[in-house]
Amino acid sequence: MTLKFGLDTFGDVTWDAERRLLPQREVLRNVVEEAVLADEVGVDAIGLGEHHRDDFAISSPEILLASIGARTRRIRLGTAVTVLGSDDPVRLFQRLSTLDALTGGRAEVTLGRGSFTESFPLFGFDLGDYHALFEEKLDLFARLIREEEVTWSGTTRAPLERQRVWPPLGEAGLRAWIGVGGSPESVVRAVRFRLPMILAIIGGPARRFLPYADLYRRATDQAGLEPMPLGVHSPGHIAPTDELAREEAFPAYKVLHDRLGAERGWPSLGRDDFLREVEHGSMYVGSPETVARKIADTVGALGLSRFQLKYSMGPLAHGALLRSVELYGREVIPRVRELLAAG
Repeated sequence: MTLKFGLDTFGDVTWDAERRLLPQREVLRNVVEEAVLADEVGVDAIGLGEHHRDDFAISSPEILLASIGARTRRIRLGTAVTVLGSDDPVRLFQRLSTLDALTGGRAEVTLGRGSFTESFPLFGFDLGDYHALFEEKLDLFARLIREEEVTWSGTTRAPLERQRVWPPLGEAGLRAWIGVGGSPESVVRAVRFRLPMILAIIGGPARRFLPYADLYRRATDQAGLEPMPLGVHSPGHIAPTDELAREEAFPAYKVLHDRLGAERGWPSLGRDDFLREVEHGSMYVGSPETVARKIADTVGALGLSRFQLKYSMGPLAHGALLRSVELYGREVIPRVRELLAAG
């Protein structure tokens, strides 16, 4: 399978020059500019994550992706992730099939249960139904992208009887991934629904996820399926030197980490903890050469066909993000390919 490289962002609300937070409206426009640059410098895919809170600006990824699609030529346009349990599979299909039609077949989607759960009470869903909502809606969505007429029934929405949904997909269909945080059950679910998997690796060495990659491949083989793509999503930041990348990334990432930590009971992030993750964990922070070598190691260890760098880093400023995007496309991606070709 051909190795592809992408970028992910949640539309993290960023600082201006005086470290004041920008309005979400401005952040959304900046995300479009970042994606346009990614297309220009050769990045294969852009993924926008859905959130419903004040520190992330993107709540409607497909609208933003349509805007990006109108200004780009080749980059694939996806979500990272869509919180399927609080969405409606039929409406999601329609948004994606419309995006796919408008952009000449460039739409894709990553489906997840959602580590952020604000959308459930916002849209009137009971968190007690968290698992059932995802399982049933995933079953329906998988049918929608494969069948012209769908008959389906469940407990979480109205049934469908020989229903066609418009607009239809093109002949190539829709690439849909499942985002997995690291449970064997989630890995097996991806195979059961015949959907490729993206591992969200946000802490610790990437190699510790090798058992999940092995399980994914064994389960695929045992199900009698052709090998499916495997991807990884991990955070990072690129600057001309290792020192500058670390100096820029740490204060911004600390804001992000400590905000989430206060909500989830994590300790505050210290600089030593951050550097340990950069040097030994799944934080791709550094010069183009440093980041390229680390990505090549992860790709080789896990046998990846997609690597998605979550390039937004808390409130790290738009200018630094643009430079990171450019270095990723112009220097990191070609260097990773060189390293992998050399063995």
